[in-house]
Amino acid sequence: MKLRIVAGSMAALMVSACGGGGIVGSASNRPAPQVPIPAGTPLTTAVMGQDANSLFAQFGSPSLDISEGRGRKIQFANATCVLDTYLYPSQNGRGSPTVTYMDTRQRDGSPIDPSSCVAALRRR
Repeated sequence: MKLRIVAGSMAALMVSACGGGGIVGSASNRPAPQVPIPAGTPLTTAVMGQDANSLFAQFGSPSLDISEGRGRKIQFANATCVLDTYLYPSQNGRGSPTVTYMDTRQRDGSPIDPSSCVAALRRR
């Protein structure tokens, strides 16, 4: 019984520690600027299914590139947003690992439309 109380208290402390306390009106609370999305550039073909070389050609040098086991996380970021891509080898193990999952967010962690983030990060 004592272990349950301790575990419950620890969980409550961990959740309460996640609460953000930003300064109202600070630059980090402003929404990211909307970036026009080029016509004919669907998000799925821009990122999903692409290999690392294709990502580098589109977005330049990554801000983070790490491997863990068979997976690889490549992150691209600028003042507008962060794009995390997760590459895994195909089920049969042939060919280059490709993006099977992606996540986007504003620099402060707030949500952003994935298409807007991809457009903002693309090399110009």
